[in-house]
Amino acid sequence: MNALSEQILSELRHLLIEMSDGGSVGPSVYDTARALQFHGNLTGRQDAYAWLIAQQQPDGGWGSADFPLFRHAPTWAALLALQRADPLPGAADAVQAAIRFLERQPDPYAHAVPEDAPIGAELILPQLCGEAASLLGGVAFPATRRCCHCGKRACSSWVRWRRCRAAIRCCTPGKPGARRRPPYARMPTAASASVRRPTAAWRAHAMKQGSTPQVGRADAYLQAASRATRSGIKGVVPSVWPINVFEPCWALYTLHLVGLFAHPALADAVRVIVAQLDARLGVRGLGPALHFAADADDTAVALCVLRLAGRAPAVNALRHFEIGELFVTFPGERNASVSTNIHALQALRLLGKPAAGTSTYIEANRNPHGLWDNEKWHVSWLYPTAHAVAALAQGKPQWRDERALAALLQAQRDDGGWGAGRASTFEETAYALFTLHVMNGSEEPTGRRRIAQAVARALEWMLARHAAHKMPQAPLWIGKELYCPTRVVRVAELAGLWLALRWGRRVVAEGAGAAP
Repeated sequence: MNALSEQILSELRHLLIEMSDGGSVGPSVYDTARALQFHGNLTGRQDAYAWLIAQQQPDGGWGSADFPLFRHAPTWAALLALQRADPLPGAADAVQAAIRFLERQPDPYAHAVPEDAPIGAELILPQLCGEAASLLGGVAFPATRRCCHCGKRACSSWVRWRRCRAAIRCCTPGKPGARRRPPYARMPTAASASVRRPTAAWRAHAMKQGSTPQVGRADAYLQAASRATRSGIKGVVPSVWPINVFEPCWALYTLHLVGLFAHPALADAVRVIVAQLDARLGVRGLGPALHFAADADDTAVALCVLRLAGRAPAVNALRHFEIGELFVTFPGERNASVSTNIHALQALRLLGKPAAGTSTYIEANRNPHGLWDNEKWHVSWLYPTAHAVAALAQGKPQWRDERALAALLQAQRDDGGWGAGRASTFEETAYALFTLHVMNGSEEPTGRRRIAQAVARALEWMLARHAAHKMPQAPLWIGKELYCPTRVVRVAELAGLWLALRWGRRVVAEGAGAAP
């Protein structure tokens, strides 16, 4: 066990050092399909098309059947890409299976856009359905009416916001009247483009215009993004890249949740990341990567990390996103994020700032079992629950929540793991252990024994599935479809296993019910 703990620390250190490359994100069906569609021909992309076909599920759709709301965008995108790839083996059959899948799907948007709908669904689905209507004739998605209405409203709000933003940024501070090109007029680079589909579309437009430099820059970006998937297939791209703020922030935050933030074996790598975050954090906050639009979630976690490292960051960077007593991830978002407010609460408490309203909001957003779900950035209830418990307990050593503890223990599967879908996952089991770690500190001996028994079962499950340097693949994070930020998830998996190992050693040494 000691050797395994050392191996885990070594792999964690390696992952932290690697985070200077822009980030690692699993491949995206939606963005790969859209990039292929805009590429214009099959030459040099046969392997990417084959990968796309291989991701199709037996029922004809793309995406996990465990989470049906997130299957529409990737399925429509794959269908549109493959309908022009008839010469390739399996393409025609895949198209027909996709059409049958879409024709029999229920309408999740019949009355409204669900609170947990994929990001941008009200903009993406009407566009995809419109394209399909012109290309495939009689095939029509039944879930467009309400989505189209919301899409038009969102587009109108977005245009107004962009016009206002462009007007504000036309003048450089200190230089009245100095003109600057608005952000949407600049060509994307590896540091400024956030999704594959717009870059691919931009490349196609540049090709038509005969702009060789712009085509070259777009190609360089798409190739770098493709490498981030680790698929080794030209043309297969992730849903978002780079993530050179989000990835290190969440990694260090996770290390804090299990007590590894200040571990000597990780100190050098942590110090480098902290210095970079400190230099990057400005008065407007941080986004998931440099030059991305700032958001409350990345800003809040960055503030947490910097404060945990002994820095004194200014809370004003977070105040930009405060509306009343809540925090919006982005201005004009359709619905609030529970986890963004959870991270804001923890940042405020670490910085010694009042946060009663935010705490009340988080407490009020529990489900009937006392846990947190309906989160807009992660499909599993275990993710916001782990972070909520950590935030609510911050600075309150006697904080207890017996209802949430009972629900969490009851949700453990017979195999010892946890999961929101049909099977346990390593990532979600780690989140459950993070939650139990916090709760264990204020429990009575009887409660500690129950927790120790659950952890022992989880450890057995994790040991049976652990392999060194095995990168995760299960997509549980919410974007236009579900995706997997692989290093972020791998850090969580290793941290959870390390915590369970340490817990087990102390139980043996100190008797049942000992704390890690």
